[in-house]
Amino acid sequence: MRPEILFPLFAPVETISGVGPKVAQNLAKLGASRIVDLLFMVPNSIIDRRARPGVANAVSNSIATFEVEVEDHIPAPRKGLPYKVRTREAGGWLTLTWFHARPDWLLSQLPIGETRIVSGNVERFAGELQMLHPDYILPLNKADEMPTLEPVYPMTAGLASKTLLKAISESLKRAPALAEWNSKSLMIERKWPSWNAAIVQLHNPQMALKAGDRDPIRTRLAYDELLSKQLALALVRNKRMSLGGFSQKSTGKLIEKVIHNAPFTPTNDQIKVYGEIAEDMQLPEQMSRLLQGDVGSGKTFVAALACAHALEAGRQSAIMAPTEILARQHGKSLNSLLAPAGITVEVLTGRDKSAKRKDILQRLKSGEIDVICGTHALFQETVEYQKLGLVIIDEQHRIGVSNRLQLLAKGLRPDLLVMTATPIPRTLTLAAFGDMELSQIREKPTGR
Repeated sequence: MRPEILFPLFAPVETISGVGPKVAQNLAKLGASRIVDLLFMVPNSIIDRRARPGVANAVSNSIATFEVEVEDHIPAPRKGLPYKVRTREAGGWLTLTWFHARPDWLLSQLPIGETRIVSGNVERFAGELQMLHPDYILPLNKADEMPTLEPVYPMTAGLASKTLLKAISESLKRAPALAEWNSKSLMIERKWPSWNAAIVQLHNPQMALKAGDRDPIRTRLAYDELLSKQLALALVRNKRMSLGGFSQKSTGKLIEKVIHNAPFTPTNDQIKVYGEIAEDMQLPEQMSRLLQGDVGSGKTFVAALACAHALEAGRQSAIMAPTEILARQHGKSLNSLLAPAGITVEVLTGRDKSAKRKDILQRLKSGEIDVICGTHALFQETVEYQKLGLVIIDEQHRIGVSNRLQLLAKGLRPDLLVMTATPIPRTLTLAAFGDMELSQIREKPTGR
């Protein structure tokens, strides 16, 4: 479904000149394995090198640029001490300092008697201005190679900043001129550039931002990101609705048993939310619902009622948690709630080996297990369900979308219930989970 104009953006970073396997591996640590990842790698700060205060007026612990004449090299007198290069300009002396220096390289970069442009962080020590490990040393005829406003990116060990900057620069050359999808009136009102211009300016800033400033470049790209996600969610939702699902009807007998045997009286919100879930499950469409509720609000009890509903419709339920501890907690809680109604609950994690694992897999495939709780082990290749009808994901933000899809693929269009205790404002919920219906438990059980 990807248009051809976007193909270059999804090429691996290894296709960039100078990016070999080792550099690609380090870029992957930053989440950049494709050209598009480099394009959307947002700088986390900007270094302003426009300040040329002169030695006399330079402020300590600030970035400054100077045009200096090299006076002398002072090698380190012994190991562990710095190598120094004395330079001067009209306003006074500037000492350039290096630890673990390569004298031959420094002599070639800073020949005595020559004029150089140097830029970096300066500080005053013993009344003299010093620059430790200058960021740039350039002859006058190459002064334009130093950016006046330099973007700073997140880094990782083993990756040089110059290597990353070069990779991003090469990626920008592959950025296509895309047709505008925002309305003309919006572009004029917000004073936004085109997408291509925004991407180029993101990595080549024209101004230094202050706290609280709203950058039209980043705002435009952020808007694009949100808009594209909403469109993708709409497409996913429409596709899911077109595929249909299975009507899971319940007589309510098992649900009554679960409620009757519960060690507490369910809250009105718990019953209301289960009613919303039950209504969805009975429709001939695949349910996709997000359940929000604080810790202790009773989401697990609602999940138990949903599992009982699925079983009455002749189908199994799978509950995936992000950790083994949480999976076993769910197993224990659900077993205490469902066992009195004759519903079988088991737990499957990556730690279950040999005989025990084989027994669980056999019983799951034969349909002897009604509800299975677990981690990523639930969607492994060897795991088969007799008739998976309900998938419940706990703490969705800690489980990848691909993992969710892998578990859903274990059944024939099973219903989906996602649970979270993370408070999310409704507008943000709709933005992040636009393909889902929303249920909320606001009422706290007695004693909570």
